[in-house]
Amino acid sequence: MKSEALFDRARRVLPGGVNSPVRAFRAVGGTPPFLVRGEGCRVWDEDGREYLDFVGSWGPLILGHSHPAVLEAVAAAIRDGLSFGAPTAREVEMAELLTETVPGAGMVRMVNSGTEAVMSAVRLARGATGRAKLIKFDGCYHGHSDAMLVGAGSGALTQGVPDSAGVTAGAAQDTLLAGYNDLGSVSRLFDANPGQIAAVIVEPVAANMGVVPPAEGFLEGLRRLCDRHGALLIFDEVITGFRLALGGAQEFFGVRADLVTFGKIIGGGMPVGAYAGRRELMGQVAPEGPVYQAGTLSGNPVAMAAGLAQLRILREHPEYYTQIAENAVFLAQRLRESAQKHGVPIQVNQCGALVCPYFTGTPVVSFDGAKSSDTGLFRDYFHQMLSRGIYLAPSQYEAVFVNASHSRQEIETACAAADESLAAVSAR
Repeated sequence: MKSEALFDRARRVLPGGVNSPVRAFRAVGGTPPFLVRGEGCRVWDEDGREYLDFVGSWGPLILGHSHPAVLEAVAAAIRDGLSFGAPTAREVEMAELLTETVPGAGMVRMVNSGTEAVMSAVRLARGATGRAKLIKFDGCYHGHSDAMLVGAGSGALTQGVPDSAGVTAGAAQDTLLAGYNDLGSVSRLFDANPGQIAAVIVEPVAANMGVVPPAEGFLEGLRRLCDRHGALLIFDEVITGFRLALGGAQEFFGVRADLVTFGKIIGGGMPVGAYAGRRELMGQVAPEGPVYQAGTLSGNPVAMAAGLAQLRILREHPEYYTQIAENAVFLAQRLRESAQKHGVPIQVNQCGALVCPYFTGTPVVSFDGAKSSDTGLFRDYFHQMLSRGIYLAPSQYEAVFVNASHSRQEIETACAAADESLAAVSAR
């Protein structure tokens, strides 16, 4: 098999045979398919197998693979050159589009990844407030910069401890951990660190522990706590931005953040990121202000062309969001019905275009709830679905991404495969 042969070659020259850990299938076992082509909601691997795709490059392909308008925009851009390291019109157009659609975005700085966007937004928050400490939430992922790779330690009121080798205690010591959907834990951290917290950073929907929506009043409570204590509120919208709604989670939930970060969805799936905020905050970024951040490829014309094409289509077709959400609701309900029929314990969380089945009888409203899922059952379910041509993220703690290229018929195909897969899992 070509994928197996490629994986053997890859393991000799790439750590774990991959360039990003989850791709290695360590959580589910087996050999990852090496993909060669995508069109709409389908992908094909090196062995010619076809899959109905619910990964979509981990979220950004909200129009599906190889959308003609996006491909045409990229083809036009590359004819002019790949990169200049100099200003181009497309990055101005992208910034204008973002400031028109993202609530509260007075100015934007383009970067090259979601990790870089978060790292830069945190630096800006610290520079603007003159404070060092940061609150993040256990189970929320904000990229792999040192300050974000922090585990829970001994409790929510302890200082963070590194969650990766190579991250020093010093890099982690100013990162404090709270419990997602637990306002009390946030309030206690503010009280224990008076006048020291620069910002609270949160995934508005916790989509790196599966899919955990915010409890009623949680985001609003974070806004009030930040205002009361003079801290900034950062929404990490690498996953939710332009996916829950055109204006992202701020529009979807009606809560305004001070800074917002974005990832590859604004590049049509190409490597890109951005952070945005009020004009007076963003004015503190170099060269206007003292907070330094730079990048040779930031705002590169090819990624800008792809992103502009995708975001303009989304702006022109708001009905896509209704279609995607309706399909996600349909999928989630059918999964619940099939699991009940076959006696498989399951909780299916859904928010907008994001869906996640957890193999547990406990409602999942926090990281602890997510960790109660039976990952062995998920592993069996994953391989049953893969064998039926349904390509899911190879981890219990990732989302199922529904996009505009999924028709109701294709959603029903996935539901039928899930019913068969759950029946097979329950029989073991």
